[in-house]
Amino acid sequence: MSLISLKNASLAFGHVYLLNKANFQLEPGERVCLLGRNGEGKSSLLKIIAGLQALDDGELVLAQNLKIGYLPQEVLAQMNEQNHSVHDIVMEGLGRVGQLILEYEKLLITMDFTNEAELEKLASTQAELDASDGWQKKQLVEKTLSRFQFSGEEIFKKLSGGLKRRVFLARALVNEPDVLLLDEPTNHLDIESIQWLEEFLLNVRTTLLFITHDRSFLSALATRIVELDRGQLSSWPGNYKNYLTAKEAQLQVEIEQKAKFDKKLAEEEVWIRQGIKARRTRNEGRVRALEALRKERAGWRSQQGRVKLESGAENKSGKLVIRAEDVSFSYQQNTLIKNFSTLITRGDKVGIVGPNGVGKTTLVKLLLGQLKPDSGEIERGTRLEIAYFDQLRASLNERASVAENVSEGSDLLTINGKTKHVMSYLQDFLFSPERARSPVSALSGGEKNRLLLAKLFTRPNNLLVMDEPTNDLDIDTMELLEELLLDYPGTLILISHDRTFLNRVVTQVLVFEGQGQVSDYVGGYEDWMSRKAPQPGQQKLGSVQSIEKPINKSANPTAKKMSYKDQKELEALPLTIEALENDISQLHDSLAHPDTYKNDPSKISALQNDLKLKEQTLRECYQRWEELDAYKES
Repeated sequence: MSLISLKNASLAFGHVYLLNKANFQLEPGERVCLLGRNGEGKSSLLKIIAGLQALDDGELVLAQNLKIGYLPQEVLAQMNEQNHSVHDIVMEGLGRVGQLILEYEKLLITMDFTNEAELEKLASTQAELDASDGWQKKQLVEKTLSRFQFSGEEIFKKLSGGLKRRVFLARALVNEPDVLLLDEPTNHLDIESIQWLEEFLLNVRTTLLFITHDRSFLSALATRIVELDRGQLSSWPGNYKNYLTAKEAQLQVEIEQKAKFDKKLAEEEVWIRQGIKARRTRNEGRVRALEALRKERAGWRSQQGRVKLESGAENKSGKLVIRAEDVSFSYQQNTLIKNFSTLITRGDKVGIVGPNGVGKTTLVKLLLGQLKPDSGEIERGTRLEIAYFDQLRASLNERASVAENVSEGSDLLTINGKTKHVMSYLQDFLFSPERARSPVSALSGGEKNRLLLAKLFTRPNNLLVMDEPTNDLDIDTMELLEELLLDYPGTLILISHDRTFLNRVVTQVLVFEGQGQVSDYVGGYEDWMSRKAPQPGQQKLGSVQSIEKPINKSANPTAKKMSYKDQKELEALPLTIEALENDISQLHDSLAHPDTYKNDPSKISALQNDLKLKEQTLRECYQRWEELDAYKES
């Protein structure tokens, strides 16, 4: 039985449908990733399921006594402003029982034991807690705090962005929910925290529905992809790689169908405009059919365009960009950087990696001359034109419109020697004229990052500095930004926690490795990880030791000679695997083809079950092949 069902769900803002008679089901044990462009309505859908927002039309059906935990995209502003402890915030995850426990604890501290009214209030609160298993649930809070390595006494507003997210995750899990809703859980987390979260979620016994644009995180977790596109929810069984293949095939079919439709419509428009004779003898049914075609075409919501990114790199810098020699820097007697040296030359693409709060942004400011080192020397090259992408969006005027933030008083912009109207330029970044006139304060996080990119690329530059540019960006925009940065002729300095983005873009990484040591490695994130020597006794955050799962090989492959049966099984496995891969590919094609859903929707469930079974069999075959192959080599 489904835990959550949406039936003919509709939700609109103004004339734009975020959900248009959409349908969705969540089954027990699934880890479903909700994908879609910025502004499509993904967060609104999670809020609807969490009971924080109502549908305009349609039905939301929840399993009986279903408990839902919810991690919002942004931490609550009021909690940032008040002196809430971590204990109090996690306790609020218990709802009414949590409020009673907090009230009881406060009474014990502040009450006057000679006051009869206060004694009665304490007794009634205690009785209500007894009746609702409050003391057992209080133990759940202590267990959860320990699990997430909090004492509970920490003041929430003083924590880093990554730790605040962990507090909210603990708050969402404390009531042991059947379904956990996560809205961009990796935003502002460092790589170590993201890896910890990955394994935590892989081991927790909770059904997951989550939104993420972190492709490594998505690939590690998702067992099914659900895409929100133009008001409709479509389901794609399997992992992210399977989704990309199937989605590409489906989009090609959609393009071909629309081309045929437009051709048919054009032919009918020609017919209706023929001469007197045609009008006298025309078929009234055909006229009505043409009107229906026009109405259908007018109702189409075409797929949203892609961001057109174009860098403003025009003038070359000198060959030397930045040279640092034995640089050290401390802040409030805390050594952030110690004896750091590096050489950055024109065209280098440098990634900076390290935990939150370790000093990555400080290092950038030192390299750019915004801070002075305590010791050592930093030399900057000639003809540097610097563009700085700020993770806090400090360069955006929240009260001004989108267009005003980019134009700065002029309707025309010069990009790479070409003149463009500001509205035309903003359309390249998917801002409609109406949206371009809106104040920045009305934009989503992803839209603000897109605007910051638009503003950044209006300026001539040959040194591009980007501090966490991928936060809140949708996957399509991130991939286009990757392409731009790969082709960028200038020099790039990039702070990012997105492993896939780092892997595809940078040519060297500067890594904060503790106690002020910053090491310089050639290559991307995976190149650094492959050369990084494991530290004795090192472990990750929390109780999770490692995210790597060892291959299950024979305990002692040299104990005896490989049997004839095993030899034959090993020889047959490649053909079995090839046949399974062909079957899986055909199933993906069937599930991606629109005709499957139109002609015989009753077959969809059977196809999905067949796909799951074959994928499981394929994994088992690969594992068995590795076991037997290792056995044979030994």
